[in-house]
Amino acid sequence: MRVVAFVDGFNLYHAIDDLGKNHLKWVNLRKLCKHFAPTPQFELREIYYFSACATWRPAAYKRHREYVRALCNAGVTPAMGRFKEKDRHCFNCGSRWKDHEEKETDFNLALYIMLEAVKGSFDRLLLISGDSDLAPAIRTMRREFPDKSVRIISPVGRRYSMDLLNAAGGKHHGKQMKPTHLERSLFNRKVTDTSGQLVSIRPKKYDPPRTLS
Repeated sequence: MRVVAFVDGFNLYHAIDDLGKNHLKWVNLRKLCKHFAPTPQFELREIYYFSACATWRPAAYKRHREYVRALCNAGVTPAMGRFKEKDRHCFNCGSRWKDHEEKETDFNLALYIMLEAVKGSFDRLLLISGDSDLAPAIRTMRREFPDKSVRIISPVGRRYSMDLLNAAGGKHHGKQMKPTHLERSLFNRKVTDTSGQLVSIRPKKYDPPRTLS
């Protein structure tokens, strides 16, 4: 069975961040997805990673770029949105400040789901997200392509989105990600290509506890 995976990057990132285990952010999404589409029953054909870079935060931006390079080396395709600067205003105290709002990521994810379905590139769609805003895309895809199945993978530590599960076909179409799935799917500290050339190196902030090193 051919599988294409779609990873909601921020949804997964914030779920891991809530665990307080930064080393799990250095996760190889190809290895992670294989836990939910194991061979030989499944052929994991493509993995798409949807996110956006916080360019105004230099340290975070640098870590994100290192991570995206590692993902690309693992055969993961990034589809990057952007952040838009937005004015904020407190009506109580009158304070004003600049904030940033993520744009395009949900739209990109929904668009890629439909494009891959139209191309006929998968028999099963694997979605790592708990964002109920994606439910309409899943419902539409299943209505137009009833021969294709969906599995919703709830990010670690998060409850299922019932809207997503219902769109996918019910509770039996969902699986819960566990910390062990992440622990078994981490990149090495140094990520190299097939020729041995250094591609990316794990940011210091993502170093594992000494007991795991």
